[in-house]
Amino acid sequence: MIWLRSLAFQAAFYVWTAGLGLATLPVLLLPRRVALGLARLWIDGTFWLLSSVAGLTYEVRGEAHRADGPAIYAIKHQSAWDTLVLLRLFRDPTIVIKGELAWMPFVGWYLIRLGMIPIDRRSRAVALRRMVRTARKRLAAGRDIVVFPEGTRTAPGERVAYRPGVAALYAALDVPVVPMALDSGLYWGRREFAKRPGRIVVTMLPAIAPGLDREPFMDLLRDRIESETARLYEEAGRSGERTGAR
Repeated sequence: MIWLRSLAFQAAFYVWTAGLGLATLPVLLLPRRVALGLARLWIDGTFWLLSSVAGLTYEVRGEAHRADGPAIYAIKHQSAWDTLVLLRLFRDPTIVIKGELAWMPFVGWYLIRLGMIPIDRRSRAVALRRMVRTARKRLAAGRDIVVFPEGTRTAPGERVAYRPGVAALYAALDVPVVPMALDSGLYWGRREFAKRPGRIVVTMLPAIAPGLDREPFMDLLRDRIESETARLYEEAGRSGERTGAR
C-alpha cells in the first residue's frame, strides 16, 4: 500500500510540477514577488498531494522561539521534504543551497529568481565570502537566512560534521541563530522512493545570541539540534499515530 501511494504521489507531483512550470515560464520575467507567489502555489499543491495521496502531514512546534527580526535559521537536513516546507515556515526566506540545484530546469530557475544563495562547494573560501556578502544584503532587506548546517541530507541516526558555512554567517552577520530539529527522514528518506504516512514534526529551539566564539557556537548549535532530533525519534517510535502505524 505504501509503495502504491508513493507511486501515485510521485506521478501526480511530476505532472503538477512540469505543468505549472511550463505554463508559467513568463513569470520569471515579472517582479520577484510574482515568482514568490507562484512558488507558494506550487508548494501548496505539493503538500496537498502529500497529505491526500501519501498520507503525510506535519506540525511545527516552538514558534515562540522565532526571532522578532531577521535571523539565521539552522535546520536539520534529512529529506527533500525539508526544502519544500521552508516557504511555508517563512514569509520570504533566503535559503543557502548547493550550487547544483541552480542548474535544474524550472526549479533552479525559480530558486535563482527568488534570490536564494547557491554555493559552489569546490571553491570553499571564495564561496563562503560570496555567501556572507549576499546574506548580508538579504538581511538588510528584511529577509531571514536559512541554512542546512550539515550541508547534505543525512539518514536518521547518522552523524556528520557541521560545515563551516553556518559559523561564517553567525560570525559575520551579528544576528541570532535559531536551531531547528525535525524527523522527516523517518517518513521520506534520503534517496528513498517510499513516502511513509504519518506526521513529521519540525521544532524551533531557543535562539543562540551573537557573540560566541566559533567552537562554543558550533558545539551549542550541534547539541541543541541533535538532542531534539533524537527526542523526536523516540517520540515517533512510541506513537503509532505519528509513524502512520495502525
